[in-house]
Amino acid sequence: MDQLLHQIQDCSLCEKHLALGPRPIIAAHPKSKIAIIGQAPGAKVHQTGVPWDDPSGKKLREWLNVTEQQFYNKQLFALIPMGFCYPGKGKSGDLPPRPECAPKWHNPLMDQMPNLDLIILIGQYAQNHYLGDTMKKNLTETVNNYNIYLPKYFVLPHPSPRNRFWLQKNPWFGKQVLPELQKRVNALIAP
Repeated sequence: MDQLLHQIQDCSLCEKHLALGPRPIIAAHPKSKIAIIGQAPGAKVHQTGVPWDDPSGKKLREWLNVTEQQFYNKQLFALIPMGFCYPGKGKSGDLPPRPECAPKWHNPLMDQMPNLDLIILIGQYAQNHYLGDTMKKNLTETVNNYNIYLPKYFVLPHPSPRNRFWLQKNPWFGKQVLPELQKRVNALIAP
């Protein structure tokens, strides 16, 4: 695993497309129990080098009902984006994750983590990649049908503050989905 992580951190496959240059952000361990597959690091995470070190990460930890110490324990959580580097700014937020990363690195990473019991897919990029044709017609329907992807996958919207309107429009998410997520996560990380 160490050799693979070094290869990822040295990756410059899409360097010419990255305004701030490559800085792959990842956290994983052979004993990781839960993999969180996100989109791509934002500008703040690019600066700090710490996955989910932003308001989205704070909200995600709330959704999971875990402490920072638990969240950043690599033996509990592998934090793997679809695109490992900050993709840059677009017209209405960050650009999509670079498409080169997941096909090149995800399978080798997953092969190195035999203890994974749950893969949390955050947002449409992760869900498209991992669920393929089994996705529903949109993210809302996919998340509303989260139980059909269990026990392997748990699907979530992105915890970005920009999604506050989605959360207001879909109160079932907080009432039905989050309690099930927290129950499953707690069962896996409890000592």
